[in-house]
Amino acid sequence: DVGSGKTMVAAACIWFAVENGWQTALMAPTEILARQHYQGLAPLLARFSIRCALLTGSTRAKERREILAGLADGSIDLCIGTHALLTEDVQYRRLGLVVTDEQHRFGVNQRAALSQKAEDPHMLVLSATPIPRTLALVIYGDLDVSVIDELPPGRQKVDTFALGESYRPRVQAFIRKLAAAGQQIFVVCPLVGEPDQIPDERKAVTAYAKQLQEQVFPDLRVAVLHGKMKPKEKEKVMAAFAAGESDILVSTTVVEVGVDVPNATCMVVENADRFGLSQLHQLRGRVGRGKAKSYCILLSDSQNEETRARLKVMTQTNDGFRISQEDLRLRGPGDFFGQRQHGLPAMKIADLSCDMRLLDEAQTAARQLMARDPELTEPTHQALRDRIRQLFDTNADMLN
Repeated sequence: DVGSGKTMVAAACIWFAVENGWQTALMAPTEILARQHYQGLAPLLARFSIRCALLTGSTRAKERREILAGLADGSIDLCIGTHALLTEDVQYRRLGLVVTDEQHRFGVNQRAALSQKAEDPHMLVLSATPIPRTLALVIYGDLDVSVIDELPPGRQKVDTFALGESYRPRVQAFIRKLAAAGQQIFVVCPLVGEPDQIPDERKAVTAYAKQLQEQVFPDLRVAVLHGKMKPKEKEKVMAAFAAGESDILVSTTVVEVGVDVPNATCMVVENADRFGLSQLHQLRGRVGRGKAKSYCILLSDSQNEETRARLKVMTQTNDGFRISQEDLRLRGPGDFFGQRQHGLPAMKIADLSCDMRLLDEAQTAARQLMARDPELTEPTHQALRDRIRQLFDTNADMLN
């Protein structure tokens, strides 16, 4: 789950792969998270003589050429990066392990592209909230799952509240109380832009931060973070927030994954109805990383029944697997062969969130069939073999 130590598990797997003569790759969805991984893992793994490199879209040309050469000749053991790892010129001498962090942030093609950098590499998928398609594959038995169901000692459950606009004055008073106690607050808005460009009164992060600073919290220090900032600007803002130089960080979902600020104890999500369960759970995971009591406040006036049900789930549980189970029920599992990660699957009768016993029976029957006729050469299995071949041929580049 969020903050449970998945990165350390990945570090152990990376060490084991390198000890056995293989190269490894770790792909993160944002440059902030990739850099955070590098800053944490590089000095740790250096103790074991494991050579690490960081490759992102902002890597300078000369440094990029050196990294590519090191990957090609095998002198670099671990390459940590973003989508930059997927470009054609990135070639490995002996890639044996691919780690995808926060895998719900990548598309099917992106994850497949990285795994195709080698012949049948081992895959380690990390996610605090598996996307519905992944959960469906888990149910189908194609992924082996290890669950870390304990948080580090001293961590407390994050209390979550779904509130309407009428509660805003009380929320603002609560924020002021936390700041007075020396704690820090995240405020997340859905989009970047100017107010007149955003329909349905969506809050623009820059305009909203200015409003908070000038009209609501003139005595507090309000900072802004969004995805359109340059990498060095983002790093500077996050470093200042982590160092306690700002009280409130107004941000887009760029803080959704990986950002670790133990002194931040409150996450306020504006227009929470515009986020999925996976995003909300990840955002909540940015707080509760220290020993102080932490809170997540979801603000929304939506009266849509499905939206209210989604927000209610967040107030009832902190369990990532239960949340992903509800996500599966609400959104559907997506295609097992194909690129859609949610929505209704091609199979229109069975309900994967309810028909577990039927799925178990189907798995058992399939194993028995493959034990008896592994090549499906019997005449009675001809149609089945043709259909399986058709599915695999059509989707060969997306099977991950």
